[in-house]
Amino acid sequence: MDTLPHTLLVDVWFWILALMAACYVVSDGFDLGIGILSLFAPDRPTREVMIDTIVHMRDANETWLVVIGGGLFGAFPAAYALLLPQLYVPVITLILGLIARGAAIELRGSARDAAGLPATAELSTKARRPHQRWSLATWDRLLGLGSLLVAVSQGVLVGRLLTGMRPGAWHSTLVLAAILGVCAGYALLGSTYLIGRGVASIEHRRWTPCALVLALGSAVLLAGDMLWHQRDELKTLPWASIALGLIAAALALYLVRLVVVLRHPARNSHERARRAPFGVAVALFLVSLAGLASSVFPYVVPGRLTLAEAASDDRVLALMLVGVGVLLPIMVGYALYQNHALRTARGDRRARRRLF
Repeated sequence: MDTLPHTLLVDVWFWILALMAACYVVSDGFDLGIGILSLFAPDRPTREVMIDTIVHMRDANETWLVVIGGGLFGAFPAAYALLLPQLYVPVITLILGLIARGAAIELRGSARDAAGLPATAELSTKARRPHQRWSLATWDRLLGLGSLLVAVSQGVLVGRLLTGMRPGAWHSTLVLAAILGVCAGYALLGSTYLIGRGVASIEHRRWTPCALVLALGSAVLLAGDMLWHQRDELKTLPWASIALGLIAAALALYLVRLVVVLRHPARNSHERARRAPFGVAVALFLVSLAGLASSVFPYVVPGRLTLAEAASDDRVLALMLVGVGVLLPIMVGYALYQNHALRTARGDRRARRRLF
C-alpha cells in the first residue's frame, strides 16, 4: 500500500529525471545541432568556425546521459528492466555515435595541426597536401554524421518510450516523427546558438524557421497521441498541457519574429539582440519538455508501467535523493562556469586579434 512519503519521493524523482533530461537537451542539444548543421556548411572556413564553437564543451554535456541512466536504474529499476532489453539497438547506436563524435574531434585536431592550420577559420587549402585535405574533410564529415546518428538514436528512444513500445504502423509513424522532431529541435538550438555567436551564415538562418516548424509539429503529434490514449483517465480537461501548448506557440511566433528582425544588418550588430533567439529557443524547449512530461505523468512507460509500480524502496529513493542533492548543483555550476570561461577566452582571442 502506497504511503504519502513514498508517493512524494516517487513524484520528486520523476521530476528530477525530467529536469536532468532538460539540462541535457539544453547543454548538449546545441552541440549536436551544430554538428548536424556542419554537414550543410557552404565551405570549409564556415565549418571550421562552427566546430570551433563546440569543440571544448562536448565532454561535460554528455555527462548528463550517464547521470540520467544511473538515476533511472536506481529510482525505477522495473522500468529500466522493461525498457533496456527492447532498446538495445538504439542505445548501442547512441554510444557508437558518441564515440564517433569524440574520435572525430580529437583526430581532426591532429590533422589540422599536422597541416599547420590555425585554430580559427583562416585556412590555406592550397598549402595542404592532398592526403591532409582528405583527412580533415573525413573527420569533419564523421563529426557531423556522428551527431546525426546520436540525434536519430535519441529520437528512436523518445518515440518508443512515449508510444509505450506498442506495435503497429501508426506507432512506427510516431517514432519517425520523434526522430524528425529531435533532429530538427537540435538543429534549431544549434542555429540560434550560431546566431548568438555571430557566425551563422544565411543558409543557417534559413534553417531556423524550418527546424522550428518540424520540431513543434512532432511535439504536438506525440503529445496529442499520448493524451488520446489517456482520455478515459482524464476527468477534466488537461489545463496544464493546454496552457503549456499556448505558451509554446507564443514563444515560437516570437522566435520567428526575432530571426526575421535580425536579418537587418543594424539589428544584427548588437550582441544582446543576437543572443535573444537562443534564449527563446531554450525556453521553447523547456516548455515543450514540461508538456510532454505532464502528458506522461503518472506513467514511466505510458500505458504499461506506472511510477508507483516501477519505483524502488523508500530508503533507496531517500538515499539517492541526498546524493543527487549534492551532485546536481555541482554539475549545473560547472556547466555555467565552463560556458562563462570559454566565452571569456574567446573574447580575449578576438581582442588579441584586433590588437595585433
